[in-house]
Amino acid sequence: MHRLIKRGLMFGNLIEVSSPVLVERYNRALMHLTGKRTGLTDFHIDVSGFSPEIGDELGDELYLNQGGCNRQFILLTTEQKSAPLLNAQFSTSREILKHFIEENEPQLFALTARDAVAGELVNSVFSVTTPERLFDIRKVVIEADTTEGTLRDAEALGRMVDRFKTQEDAWFDDVLIAEMIGLAKRTGDVTRNPVRLKHMEFAQENFWTAHFGGLYLFRGVDHPAVIVREDKAGLGKLPVKYTFDFRDRNQIAKFLEYNDLVEPIVKARGIDAGAILRQKMDFIVVDAAQDAGVDLTGATRRDIRALARAHAERLPEEYHGLRQLLSWAEDGAPWPRITSDHPAYFYTLRAADTEDRDLVNMLLAELAPKDVRQLFICHKEVFYRLYRGWSETKKSFVADFLEREYQADKAGARAALFGHDAPMEEPAPMRPREDMIARVGPWGAVRR
Repeated sequence: MHRLIKRGLMFGNLIEVSSPVLVERYNRALMHLTGKRTGLTDFHIDVSGFSPEIGDELGDELYLNQGGCNRQFILLTTEQKSAPLLNAQFSTSREILKHFIEENEPQLFALTARDAVAGELVNSVFSVTTPERLFDIRKVVIEADTTEGTLRDAEALGRMVDRFKTQEDAWFDDVLIAEMIGLAKRTGDVTRNPVRLKHMEFAQENFWTAHFGGLYLFRGVDHPAVIVREDKAGLGKLPVKYTFDFRDRNQIAKFLEYNDLVEPIVKARGIDAGAILRQKMDFIVVDAAQDAGVDLTGATRRDIRALARAHAERLPEEYHGLRQLLSWAEDGAPWPRITSDHPAYFYTLRAADTEDRDLVNMLLAELAPKDVRQLFICHKEVFYRLYRGWSETKKSFVADFLEREYQADKAGARAALFGHDAPMEEPAPMRPREDMIARVGPWGAVRR
């Protein structure tokens, strides 16, 4: 993994903590949440305040996420909003934390100037020991305060101020006045500088979880289902009509179609479909070259495509399916029939423009794992797991590619692959072949 770390492809954008003041604040928050302290004098933290160095020191990668259900967090700076979330157990956690920081940035900036803010993403349940418990998760509520209880004290002081202003003879209540003075020493003037965090709740309808081998729960769609990477029989009976595993390719394809969650790459607006298909084909060639023991050190795109031409007969069906689709899209070749049984099928799709597009792209990346660029962007947990099993030559090629093609312009790469541009003008009348695509898709309708 050192190759990825060196290129900023793993543990990238973490926040460095090296100031003795910040280290001590972190330790106070860590003690407050877990009863533990770190002996490290410098380390790095993610958006939740998790540190891989401290995780290694404590021998516990989930020291801020015991049970993997209710993620605790430590905020030392609002700059954490741009950091990744490591060891994610739920796909929604990073966006929730990022949104919480952005919505409360002025208040959090003021609070973290004096102390760390510690808190928790509180699910509707406290453990997910069985798959059924996932269905009890309906919302996430954020609870947060400084280690000194500044917000709690400010709220109490606010109530006392209201009493002082409205209650008769409050001027003569020495006990009330003394308590107000004591709290004001810790909180400041809450009447002129109120510090309150917004009460924030986040509905949890559709999400991925790392529990039970990796599971996608879609219940906020017209046709709900659970999709699991491993054998669905191990989940037992769930409170949802349909449960699929990755062997149920036809059923997953129908699920995605019925809920209007995907679109063919060749139909998507605002992207260069040909370039995307060619890159997917290159990655498939790299994967085949790894299996054949070919050295890819320093290989360019031209080298990869020359390798594909020289060994076309030995390339897998995914490659040939995408090549036929590319020929149809650009050269007017016969329309390829790529059904959901075909190994290339999920490589030809991307998420439609819905609220769940990131989750759907995450699922598609796992269903089409040879596209390492999409896998890295959309599902880093699976990318890192598969990376460990690759040959050194494939590791080197992929790391070099991602550093060169993705790290240089992350936003641009994401927009080129997954952006949904609105049409600038009324679409021109469709030609007969385009009309057929609109009705049945480039591979024919998925049979209901």
